[in-house]
Amino acid sequence: QRLTYRRRKKPQRRGRNERASGTPLLFVSERKLIDKMVQRLTYRRRHSYATKSNRVKKVRTPGGKLVFHYVAKKSNAPVDPKTKQILNGVPVLRPAKGSKSQTNKKDRTVHRPYGGVLSGANVKERIVRAFLIEEQKIVKKVLKLQSKKTSKK
Repeated sequence: QRLTYRRRKKPQRRGRNERASGTPLLFVSERKLIDKMVQRLTYRRRHSYATKSNRVKKVRTPGGKLVFHYVAKKSNAPVDPKTKQILNGVPVLRPAKGSKSQTNKKDRTVHRPYGGVLSGANVKERIVRAFLIEEQKIVKKVLKLQSKKTSKK
């Protein structure tokens, strides 16, 4: 039988500023700087995935420690369903913060009919339209009575 030998790998050539492991050699001052910069951060809550509901920002505390602060989701302002304009006088809150237990009724609405649901211009338009419709009904009634009177004569 013939004996086979494994070939030995040739040692890789390394540059002047590299260690055997391949990582670059650093001066003492650079190494201190890197040791300071690298600080592991972990989530503070049980949710461990980087989702929209688990957004965080890095904050340095007065003690010099880096920690995660949780960022709340941005909330949409209430809008008028017809004109799509933002309603004035109604706060922009997340659904849970705008609930009955969290805020007063006066803080959630505006003091007028459909306050906090429709814009002032939209409410005004509805009132004017309703008034004009009622006026039209009265005019029709009057014209009908007049036509009856003329037909009798």
